This record gives sequence, structure tokens and C-alpha cells, in this order.
Amino acid sequence: VQLQASGGGLVQPGGSLKLSCAASLQSSGRAFSSYAIGWFRQAPGKEREFVAVHRRNTYYEDSVKGRFTISRDNAANTAYLQMNSLMLEDTAVYYCVADATIIVSSFRDPRQWDYWGQGTLVTVSS
Repeated sequence: VQLQASGGGLVQPGGSLKLSCAASLQSSGRAFSSYAIGWFRQAPGKEREFVAVHRRNTYYEDSVKGRFTISRDNAANTAYLQMNSLMLEDTAVYYCVADATIIVSSFRDPRQWDYWGQGTLVTVSS
């Protein structure tokens, strides 16, 4: 499974961005719908942090609840992260992740995810 994240850029505080994560399943033998898809982020000098995940349900890190929305289009093998009301502290490299067998209790642990995209930089600045 290969993941390609895109959509990052420079935005002012209070603005919006929509990230995309396109999956190439190659010969994985599994449908995109069977994968949990998530987003992590890493700000300069900080550890990688869980943001959101979509499987049967959606889960969010507390600081993004009500501002970020994760969604997916299984027919297009693509996931999205709509980010609204962006704040300075949202500045980070955002990574999409995928895993077919991860359980809910492991969502927030980056070590538990099998597949990672290359990251897309989001900069929130005035």
C-alpha cells in the first residue's frame, strides 16, 4: 500500500485547508474500505501526534474536535482531512496512515500503523 498526501500549504489563522490522501493498493488483496485511515502530524521539535482516524467510526484528537473532519471516498481510494479555523499550533507536517488490522485502542500510537504517506506541510501564519 502506498499513500500520497497532498493539499498542504500556507494559510492564515482562521483559514481552511483540505488535505487528501490517495492510496495505491497494488496487490494488497484488500479493498480500500477495509483499511482504517488516519492522520498524524509532527510539528518542529515535537513528537508525532495523532490527529484523526476513520474506520467504521471517526475519532479525533481533542484539540481538533469541532474544527477538523476526516472523510473518505472508498470508490476513489482517497481520504480527506478538512481543516477549519486553523490556529498557529496546527502548523506541522501532516501524514496519512493506513492499516487493515489496527484496533481502536491502538489508533493513537504511531508505531501501530503499517503504512505511511510522505507528509504534507501545513503552515499557519499571519
